[in-house]
Amino acid sequence: MSPMHGWENFYVIVGSSAGALIGLQFVVMTLIAGRPTGRADAQAGDAFSTPCVVHFGVVLLLSAVNSAPWEGVGAVALLWGLAGLGGVVYAVVVARRLRAQTAYRPVFEDWLFHILLPSAAYAMLAVAAFAARPDARTALFLVGASALLLLFIAIHNAWDTVTHLVFVMKGEGREAEREH
Repeated sequence: MSPMHGWENFYVIVGSSAGALIGLQFVVMTLIAGRPTGRADAQAGDAFSTPCVVHFGVVLLLSAVNSAPWEGVGAVALLWGLAGLGGVVYAVVVARRLRAQTAYRPVFEDWLFHILLPSAAYAMLAVAAFAARPDARTALFLVGASALLLLFIAIHNAWDTVTHLVFVMKGEGREAEREH
């Protein structure tokens, strides 16, 4: 029996959630697309919104890869490692974008949920790739934990972005209208 056996329901649930939330993210972006934006808003989108879609996409990818009928974990571990290392590199890119954007001054929570926790989740994927051969069971739990962590990070960040746009940006727009 493959060590992957028994994980099917987990990845159906996690992958379906990620896929649905990617779609919801596109709906939200479409709904707010009509409001005026500037260069600073585009930079903020690259720093705050794009990573949500990337994290949801990685969770969807992990769910698809881990649901495939692999004979063992050897080949899939290579994919985990590539996704993990790619994610760590992407977290560095996001950190640079977070620093460079001027629309919003990031606070500790932003650094935690946009850089530190995603880096930890992607590092767990890379560790799982190395742990797969000697201890497939532990590696599979690391991948599962990484997928859940990325899913919850992306949910938090998407919610944070939407609430900021609705409550802060909309309020600033109302104040500007009152001044005119």
